[in-house]
Amino acid sequence: GDARVRGQTGVVSERRGSYPFIDFRLLNNNTLSGEIGTKKKVKRLLSFQRYFHASRLLRGIVPQASLYLLDEDYLGQARHMLSKVGMWDFDIFLFDRLTNGNSLVTLLCHLFNVHGLIHHFQLDMVTLHRFFVMVQEDYHSQNPYHNAVHAADVTQAMHCYLREPKLANFLTPSDIMLGLLAAAAHDVDHPGVNQPFLIKTKHHLASLYQNVSVLENHHWRSTIGMLRESRLLAHLPKEVTQDIEQQLGSLILATDINRQNEFLIRLRSHLDNQDLRLEDAQDRHFMLQIALKCADICNPCRVWDLSKQWSERVCEEFYRQGDLEQKFELEISPLCNQQKDTIPSIQIGFMTYIVEPLFERWAQFTGNTSLSENMLNHLRRNKAKWRSLLHKQHSSSRSNDHSGQVTGSQEQTLNEEETP
Repeated sequence: GDARVRGQTGVVSERRGSYPFIDFRLLNNNTLSGEIGTKKKVKRLLSFQRYFHASRLLRGIVPQASLYLLDEDYLGQARHMLSKVGMWDFDIFLFDRLTNGNSLVTLLCHLFNVHGLIHHFQLDMVTLHRFFVMVQEDYHSQNPYHNAVHAADVTQAMHCYLREPKLANFLTPSDIMLGLLAAAAHDVDHPGVNQPFLIKTKHHLASLYQNVSVLENHHWRSTIGMLRESRLLAHLPKEVTQDIEQQLGSLILATDINRQNEFLIRLRSHLDNQDLRLEDAQDRHFMLQIALKCADICNPCRVWDLSKQWSERVCEEFYRQGDLEQKFELEISPLCNQQKDTIPSIQIGFMTYIVEPLFERWAQFTGNTSLSENMLNHLRRNKAKWRSLLHKQHSSSRSNDHSGQVTGSQEQTLNEEETP
């Protein structure tokens, strides 16, 4: 089959072989409604196979400028927001509108400047900007959740965590750059479906990565490919760039939710034994992994208006996958059945079993700073709101039952929702 190769042979090589047409249809179902004729649509259709994206620079296609602001008023508002980029109530949705859909590029340029990374690593601004545009463009804007706005949100959260005194006092410029790059690129080229979906549809990436951290491996390899293609770090010694690439992989792979217990157990052990030595690069890297994991799932810890939007978006993406699975007569994945898996029940389970244990330990690590306390307070209030909404749904379900009794199927659904 055709090959997509970036950088050195054997590091990033993803082949577009003989897999069924169902892959294209399932991953890009919304693009099939008569709009497929244009080059742009075809390029997006095949983006996940990383075929048309290859060697853009060699083909002479220069990425367009990233910032298309309508007028000075919008520019002024965006600048004002950037002055408060370290605040936890930062509204990434508003910022994305003010930057006309370029929140990730704008945010990264600002943060690389604020942290002194451009000067420290002697980065070329044009090359840096081009790389950021490549990353932003490789996110799928049609995904309700896994898109460039989510990447920007995670990057902003990472910036907040990097400023926590317990961590900030030990961080090197390399640590900071790795943290921001990993946050920005951790979901790049996400197809809007999860790993089990790729495995059961026999997608070539599932085979390539042997069904282990399939998406995370792809995000990492794609990021390395873009780094090499942009030549952003080409002026640095080879051993330095190789180390950056490996550490980026270690950070991005840590976001695999299937490894949640592994990291939580290790974090608990360090905190209980009080043996974290952040002077040690290995321990700093571990806490960067934890920080990125926190940033990736921090939506329930945001103010309600922002948190609710993210919850609705991620569930919409789940439901789209469920609809595709139903359409092609596949087993509907957990959390993806819109008739059974309600947003409140999904969120309550997510907060209880995934978010709370991690953020309680993060607060313990930071020494219960104002940011950590703020996040936990939001988490508890948001969970209470979802519980209230779930109760209203149950009450409405009971009152709508003509017999005045909860049917057997309804009772089973309610019990499952109470125990996500």
